[in-house]
Amino acid sequence: MASSGQQPSASRFFLIASFAVLLVQIVTEYFMGRVPICECGYIKLFEPVANGPGNSQHLADWYTPSHIIHGFLFYGLGHLLLRAKPLSAKLLLATVIEAAWEILENTPLIIDRYRAATISLDYFGDSILNSAMDTIFMMLGFLFAARMPVAVTLVVAIIFELFTGWLIRDNLTLNVLMLVWPLDAVKAWQGGV
Repeated sequence: MASSGQQPSASRFFLIASFAVLLVQIVTEYFMGRVPICECGYIKLFEPVANGPGNSQHLADWYTPSHIIHGFLFYGLGHLLLRAKPLSAKLLLATVIEAAWEILENTPLIIDRYRAATISLDYFGDSILNSAMDTIFMMLGFLFAARMPVAVTLVVAIIFELFTGWLIRDNLTLNVLMLVWPLDAVKAWQGGV
């Protein structure tokens, strides 16, 4: 039987490892040639124009709720796969998944896919700052889901999806749909046609 002193040590290890994964994501994107911050030369707390050149370049944008929902989903996955492990181990799993997606999302393969299959014709990938913040927002979503009842988390996810779907004609569900199985009718609706 493990002593009670080992649990905090293991939790601390997984927490440090989660931030190490975030650092690896940042360094990897730097060596991929991603821009550190918006080429406009300044940093905004929030970029309100969903299809403008500042989207995916600042601290937060209309896709931030999608990354928070990633945290909700990854918490559920960690809960299913790592039931006996500490919360920090589940966070590490979530961070690895999110960081891997952020790196993949900023490769020419996915950038070109977004530009071909969606209305994101001016999308050229995330700044490193925005990508890192996407991972941090996922972590916050993860911690929210860990602390809130499932029903509250589901209601928040539905509100995020409906609100961003209504406001910018895009959300996590539509983003995944259009990336995997693009539909002309959805693309036309998103373009306001």
